[in-house]
Amino acid sequence: MPTPSEIRLKRAERLLEVVFDDGARFGLPAEYLRVESPSAEVQGHGPGQKVLVAGRREVGIMRVEPVGHYAIRIAFDDLHDSGIFSWAYLYQLGTEYAARWAAYERELAAKGLVRDPPARRKT
Repeated sequence: MPTPSEIRLKRAERLLEVVFDDGARFGLPAEYLRVESPSAEVQGHGPGQKVLVAGRREVGIMRVEPVGHYAIRIAFDDLHDSGIFSWAYLYQLGTEYAARWAAYERELAAKGLVRDPPARRKT
């Protein structure tokens, strides 16, 4: 299994760049990482329990923390930080980005949901 040789957070672009030792290089948007978080909150506790996370177009990454020698924890600015992204899962997210993102957008549309966050109320 390939392992990252470089992980770079690009806050302004809301992007996590991951370079693997097999030469694969992925630019993973924060929104994509957030809606595909491996946490139980998003994935559920069993097959078919995945939660569709909407309204995260503007989510950013506050920090990336190592978890042993096998993963990272990503703290998002919507305060979600419970997912542990293993090297294998990051690689999978990179290689499957186009298909996963298209499926996500189709599911949002089918449920009448949007990527934009809810409008803030003016007081």
